[in-house]
Amino acid sequence: MNPMVDPLLAELEVEAQTTRRVLERVPEAKLTWKPHPKSSSLGQLALHTAMVPGALARILSPDVYNITPFSQAQPTTSAELMKGLDDGVASARAFLTGLTPERAKATWKLMNGDKQVMAGPRIGFVRALMFNHWYHHRGQILVYLRLLDISVPSVYGPTADESPFGG
Repeated sequence: MNPMVDPLLAELEVEAQTTRRVLERVPEAKLTWKPHPKSSSLGQLALHTAMVPGALARILSPDVYNITPFSQAQPTTSAELMKGLDDGVASARAFLTGLTPERAKATWKLMNGDKQVMAGPRIGFVRALMFNHWYHHRGQILVYLRLLDISVPSVYGPTADESPFGG
């Protein structure tokens, strides 16, 4: 039992199911759709969202991570989104399960070559990067769905399309 990590593991499981509900609404026929030329495609955004927990587990594992160029792949099937989510959540679960109190409190650094971009206790970046970053992108998907006139699932409460409270 790890009182620092156990609540995060519980949150991961709940939010993974919520993210799955959102990703299930992403239509395969619209994976290349963009709301604006500067935007990611719906598929790129959905795949990134699916993979965030695992990608951040990999980034937060070493004490120092050097930024590398990032380019999100364009999925061609909905199955790729679900596999990305399943793999990402499994990686995040393994990372969190192995996170000792000492490693959680240890300083983690994000570097861009020789320049430090950010540094602080690893556990703070688990919250800010792994979780908050995940929720941010999930919210973007909800906007894309609304723009495409696709039913928006309940996340933390009712939407115009569904309510967890019935009625």
